[in-house]
Amino acid sequence: MTVAELFCEREKETLSPYAFLTANTKGRDYAYTPCSNRTEFQRDRDKIIHSKAFRRLMHKTQVFLFPVDEHYRTRLTHTLEVAQIARIICRALMLNEDLCEAAALGHDLGHTPFGHAGETVMQECFDPGFTHYKQSVRVVERLENGGEGLNLTVEVRDGILNHAGDNQAETLEGRIIKFADRIAYINHDIDDACRAGILTVDDIPKEILSVVGKGHSQRINTMVTSVIDGSRDKPDIQMTEEVGQAMLELRSFLFDAVYKNPVAKGEEIKAKSMLRELYEYFVFHPEEMPELYYYNTEFEPVGRCVCDYISSMTDRYAIDIFKKLFMPAVWQKKTDY
Repeated sequence: MTVAELFCEREKETLSPYAFLTANTKGRDYAYTPCSNRTEFQRDRDKIIHSKAFRRLMHKTQVFLFPVDEHYRTRLTHTLEVAQIARIICRALMLNEDLCEAAALGHDLGHTPFGHAGETVMQECFDPGFTHYKQSVRVVERLENGGEGLNLTVEVRDGILNHAGDNQAETLEGRIIKFADRIAYINHDIDDACRAGILTVDDIPKEILSVVGKGHSQRINTMVTSVIDGSRDKPDIQMTEEVGQAMLELRSFLFDAVYKNPVAKGEEIKAKSMLRELYEYFVFHPEEMPELYYYNTEFEPVGRCVCDYISSMTDRYAIDIFKKLFMPAVWQKKTDY
């Protein structure tokens, strides 16, 4: 037996009856040669980690736009925290960690520059139905790898697509991502907001802290434990009622205290305006986009391709492109020495 086959046999012997076994995958869209050393979901994880879209997450906004302080979270560090939390929950429930980890690592690949501000602009300029999770699936199916996509398994793509809102993934491993995502961003956004001086832990309602805990790791542990306790030996993923309600109240508090805070979002109006101008410019000058996005205009509407290009940008790249297109360069005569 190959190493990959041994892994699959181990899953059958050790995982929960509710786990999704790798051997049951619906497979990929295109023919491929199986790897003898990795299961299909392990292979998906590696494809995502080695993708350009994954590397770009390091320069995409989480909450604070283009922060100079390197201790603030970016979309990449957020993704790593989500993957870590997801695996803890998955392991405790004896589910398929490889499937869960791959979906967690890919869940934000399609996120726009400047966080949800960029998502809003794409909804205004391109399509009201635009979402970062739909774009993440488009990245892995249509845009990565020179336009060939990553050819991920059906189950990993399902976990990526259904990690937000009222969406429900087909597998329990995919459903964990929604909880891991919320647990991660709620707690690291509190940490970043405190670092920025726009919030203190004492500002959080005491009735919430009495349930989830005051310290950063204590809150995460409480929420993770709640998911494990609420889901153990059940065919679904859920939190215990008290902690789940407290987490929703904490999330609601953060919307008013942080996500709509003029200090945290003071530059957001400028960022939105910049992305709108970039979108309008490239709609009329698609030939100036990189080859992949311009080539796709032969098969898809220009607006769709411009949206793909802008969504792929990092904060820094978007600013640089805007400067080159709309800011005059300073003329300076060369001086002979």
